[in-house]
Order: sequence, then structure tokens, then C-alpha cells
Amino acid sequence: MATDKTRWKQAALALTALLLAANALYMLADPLSWYGAVEGVPDTGPFNPHFVRDIGVAYLTCALCAAASALWLRQATTLMSVVTLFLGLHVGLHIWDMVAGRLPLDHLIIDAPGVLGPTLVTAALAWWTRAERA
Repeated sequence: MATDKTRWKQAALALTALLLAANALYMLADPLSWYGAVEGVPDTGPFNPHFVRDIGVAYLTCALCAAASALWLRQATTLMSVVTLFLGLHVGLHIWDMVAGRLPLDHLIIDAPGVLGPTLVTAALAWWTRAERA
């Protein structure tokens, strides 16, 4: 029988999966609208619908990993670590672009909610679910 703590973990993972899936489906269904709606994205280069959809597929993969984590909690740490790896490398790319002068340094503030935030959430979920592996 699932404990309250287990249910909270599953709910947090499921909510994360839904949020990642919503972003992914938006990117896949209407890349131009997504490109214009997300603050800071136009600063990263000209619109390319194929590129937006490519990233949408990566986010959909992350969403599926998070959903699988909610279903198979014993695998959550591994799956969410993979999600965090992608999202963390995405953060690293943004920082690299700032250091290289391709993005202004104030982009860190713009990126915090949509780029850094999800990475911290998935890292916390990977850490929080580590005891479930036993």
C-alpha cells in the first residue's frame, strides 16, 4: 500500500510530466507562436520551425520520463537524473552563450524561470526519490 509520502512524490512527478508535456506539445503544434510567446527566445536567433520542433521532441522525451517516474517510482531517480542532464546541459548552453557574448548577461534573469527553474525542480525530484530505489 502506498504511503502519503509516496503519493506526494508520484503527484509531483506527474505534475512535472504534465508541465513538460504542455511545453513540448506547444512547441510541436505551433512553433511560431511558442517562439514569440516565450520571453527571451527571439534573442537566441532567427525563428526555425524545425529547430523548435526538435527541441519540442526533447521536452516530450523528458515528459515521458517524468510520467514513467510517477508510474514506476523505483526508477524515478534514474529517469529524473536523465531529464536533469538534458535540462542542465540546456542551462549550460545558455550560460556559455552569455559568456561568449552571444546573449547579454541579463538574459540569466530572463532564463531563470523557464530554463533554470525546471532544472532545479527535476534535480530535486531525482534527489527526493532516491530512497525509493531500495
